[in-house]
Amino acid sequence: MFALRNIGKLIFGDTSNESMIELPQGQLYLVRPLSPKGYSELIFKDAAARIRRTNQEFQYQLVIQRAYEEGEEELLDDDGGEDAAIAALSADRDEKTFLLDETLHFRTEIREGGEKVLAWKDLSGDVGDLYEFVCDHSVNASQVGLFETTAIQCQYERKYRRSHQQATEEDLQQFSFEDQGIPSASPLHSPTTLSPISVMPSIDLATAGNTPNKAMKRESTPSKGSQVARRDQTPTSAPPVATHPEALSTLAGEIAELHLFDFVSQSFIMQDSEVKATVTEVGKWQYWLQITGKEKDWLGQKVEADINPVFNFEFLSFIFNAYDAEGSAYSWLLRFKDTDALVRFQEGLMQALWEQLNEIKWNKSKEDDREYVLEAFNDLTMEDAPQEEEEEEYEEEEVEDDGQQSEHYDSDEEDDDVVTEDNDGNVNSQLAVGYKHDRSFVVRGSKIGVFKHTPNNNLEFSTNISKVMTPGGKLFSPKKVMLHNEDASMVLQNESDPNSLYRMDLEYGKIVDEWKVHDDIEVNNFAPENKFAQMTGEQTFLGISRNALYRVDPRLAGNKLVDSELKQYVSKNDFSVAATTEKGYIAVASNKGDIRMFDRLGINAKTHIPALGDPIIGLDVSADGRWLLATTRTYLLLIDALQKEGKNEGKLGFEKSFGKDSKPQPRRLGLSPSHVATFQMETGAPLSFKPARFNIGEGINETSIITATGPFIVTWNMKKVLANRKEPYSIKRYTDEVKADNFQYGSDKNVIVALPNEVNMVPKTQLRKPTRESIAPASLLGGSGRRSSGRVGTRDSARYKLGKDDIVASPY
Repeated sequence: MFALRNIGKLIFGDTSNESMIELPQGQLYLVRPLSPKGYSELIFKDAAARIRRTNQEFQYQLVIQRAYEEGEEELLDDDGGEDAAIAALSADRDEKTFLLDETLHFRTEIREGGEKVLAWKDLSGDVGDLYEFVCDHSVNASQVGLFETTAIQCQYERKYRRSHQQATEEDLQQFSFEDQGIPSASPLHSPTTLSPISVMPSIDLATAGNTPNKAMKRESTPSKGSQVARRDQTPTSAPPVATHPEALSTLAGEIAELHLFDFVSQSFIMQDSEVKATVTEVGKWQYWLQITGKEKDWLGQKVEADINPVFNFEFLSFIFNAYDAEGSAYSWLLRFKDTDALVRFQEGLMQALWEQLNEIKWNKSKEDDREYVLEAFNDLTMEDAPQEEEEEEYEEEEVEDDGQQSEHYDSDEEDDDVVTEDNDGNVNSQLAVGYKHDRSFVVRGSKIGVFKHTPNNNLEFSTNISKVMTPGGKLFSPKKVMLHNEDASMVLQNESDPNSLYRMDLEYGKIVDEWKVHDDIEVNNFAPENKFAQMTGEQTFLGISRNALYRVDPRLAGNKLVDSELKQYVSKNDFSVAATTEKGYIAVASNKGDIRMFDRLGINAKTHIPALGDPIIGLDVSADGRWLLATTRTYLLLIDALQKEGKNEGKLGFEKSFGKDSKPQPRRLGLSPSHVATFQMETGAPLSFKPARFNIGEGINETSIITATGPFIVTWNMKKVLANRKEPYSIKRYTDEVKADNFQYGSDKNVIVALPNEVNMVPKTQLRKPTRESIAPASLLGGSGRRSSGRVGTRDSARYKLGKDDIVASPY
């Protein structure tokens, strides 16, 4: 039973969370085998069981919290309802708490038929009275085993006032009361004693260390209609092992336990108590991870970015993804015997990954750069953090899905309109959100749809700019767009002419200027002069080529590049994206994965942040310059630019260089490997993030991060990220791929989303914590849920689809 005591930190690790572990659904009974009051009484017909910390050290509570169905609580408040007697019985109608002490005689049991029960004494009741929590059938045995183990460890800490890590097996055994039977919670059966619980060796990362959502009705049955075979109740099994290529050299080889993530139980299940994990070089810039047990080979996998590696030194674990021959993802966990073994393995694995991405030998990089890379791929160590309120969550109104609809960029809705895309095959590709005039612009081929943000946070179609043409009359599809000059203009780029940019007058809906930037220097990307330049009449903006950073001034005669503010590099830096702060500080990232920070143009960078190796495809900076947000295909990188020690303490990396012994602090934000595996299992698509952004608005702090991958919108809560909360992100799934997304200006409460044939404004409250159910496609309701007309949207979302008719461009 106590084989899991070494994973106590996994359960106890996040002290910032109120709840340590949870059984999400069950029923609470008060059983009185010897009382004339009645044999069994149902207290909560739908509830969750949790163990949580108190404000006193070594004191823990067992908490049973009632969950209401929608509208049920209001009905009870109105007339008392059938549970009025229950409310009278409990001082708090919604929650019952019990101090976890050995006097409770807490125990668990699995009965014939698989029923799982928790039981403990009712210390305020008559002799023999006890509470029973009967778990829903969706709760598996491993979850119950972890719950009991946690309860035992809590009781030990309360009694001895010290960490359970110091306890022996014999010490913990005194808190086991399996020999005491648990009578049935049904009045139709007499009390019986059944066999004690059998605990599976597993790690439940889905519940350990997470703060639960507010009580709500949980779905206890698997989603219907899934096309994926592994979504049934069959436990996940290891796929066939790929052929091991011949090793040229060995970078790491360590002994560890091997666990596989089970999609059914949402837990890591131990497969082998002792395996050899080896990282080898198998070709030029090619590396291999092999895991072999005493009796079989378990795994062979190329070392590449898609393995999504996470190292957690608190739990001595390495979690990663591996793929079978069909591309299906599996999430694995290796637990090492000590820190030294994990350090050696991490250095070998990260050397292989870094060399594979950069095609440069690891030992040729600087030591502090290597430390930066290793730190970025470490999972955050859980630290004490202030208690914080969970964001209120709302249930979406469910509606019947009447099939796929098409609502064109038009002011009238056709009754027989079932067109889902243009005849030319174009789909929505880019999104530009207005700052000053509450407009959003969606690029679709050579057309641009204009949408108004209404006061009640809806999208309302305004007009369609039907033909994007050069001043010479040549039609083109913009590669990139940027709003400019108080949202009165839009800067566009034609992919076939990389040396020029175009200005569209949005009042007239046509391109009025062509700006030749330079004869020899291309425009690979461009960015505003400062974070809020779009709100002003500022004419200049930044441009980058592969090896140059410069200013563009449209007022110049001839070429628009400002020669005095040009910084060119001889080396191939391969710049990709740029971003600016409110003061105009500049960050530039590259396809190599490094980032340079400038306080102005025309000089050398003040700070150079080393590359992890993955190309950076998106870059944003907080208005005050404190935080940089870089996007790669498989993860985001949040970097603290504030210097906290040395002679430049209090300065940003934009203003002064970091000291030799002080480097920027990276936080690698990604989906957990198990969520990545579930996502790829459900969609069949690889992880591929869109450029991530902070919410933006003058005078407001950045509180959220948004990106998208495949059909998912993903948002990170900055407060939770900085408090080192586990999995501080929420998701919303659509039926189609998300093409572009951003927050509405001035708030993080609403998200604007461009799907291939729709445009939505979605309240952030519709995003949910990632679970098997929220990731599953069967939980969708045809896109965004509630359907709106072409004229006015709904509170949940406003959806529009581009039509086949050209609409006369009208001013807004």
